Amino acid sequence: MMRPTLTTGTPAQTARAVCVFLHGRGQSAEQMVTEVISSLEAPDVHFVLPQSPGIAWYDAKAVDEMTEDTAAQLEEALTLVRDAVEAARQAVPDGPLVIAGFSQGACLAIEYLLRGGNADAAAVLTGCRIGASGEGLPEQLAAPVPVYVSNGDADPWIPLWASQKATEALVRQGARVHSEVFAGREHLVSKAEITALSNLLNAVVAGKGLPEYQS
Repeated sequence: MMRPTLTTGTPAQTARAVCVFLHGRGQSAEQMVTEVISSLEAPDVHFVLPQSPGIAWYDAKAVDEMTEDTAAQLEEALTLVRDAVEAARQAVPDGPLVIAGFSQGACLAIEYLLRGGNADAAAVLTGCRIGASGEGLPEQLAAPVPVYVSNGDADPWIPLWASQKATEALVRQGARVHSEVFAGREHLVSKAEITALSNLLNAVVAGKGLPEYQS
C-alpha cells in the first residue's frame, strides 16, 4: 500500500520556494525530516517528501548494471518523483523548485535530472547513476541548473568513482556543479552537507545560483 506524501517546513501558502526530498533505501520520509530537514536553516522553504512503495525505490544496488527489471522499477519510481514534483509546483506555483535526495534518493534525483526532469536547482547527497557500472545511460538535462554534489571518500554504498561519473555527466550537460568530497565521512548527511543544502536553498529563494565549481 502506498504511503502518503509527507509535507513539512514553511506552509505552502507563504513559502518562497519548494523542495522535493527523496529518502534512501530502507529509510522513510519521516526519517529524512528528523535527520536532515529539521536541521536546515531554510525558513522560506516548503518540503515535499514522497515515500517509496516498499523499503526501497528499486531493488538494484547503486553500481549494478542496468537490467530490464531495474529499468522498469526505475521508471515506476520516476513516475512517483514526477508526481511529487507536479504536486510541489502546484503547492508553491510562484516559487523555484529544488530536487534533492540522500543515497538511493540522490541516485533517483540524478536520474530525474538526466532524463529531462525540470527543476530550478538540485542537491544530490551521496548519489550516482543507476546502472553506474554500465555505459550508454541517458543524458538529457532540461536546463543548466545549479547542482550540489557530495560524497565521502570511502562511502560503503556509493563508491567515489560512481559519484564522480555522475558529476561528469551533469557537467557535460551544462549543470553548474559544486562538488565536495568529505574524508572519512560515514554514510549519512553530515553537518557540512546540511549547511551546504541550507545555503543552496536560501540562494534559490534569493534568486542566486551556485558558482561554477567541480572538485
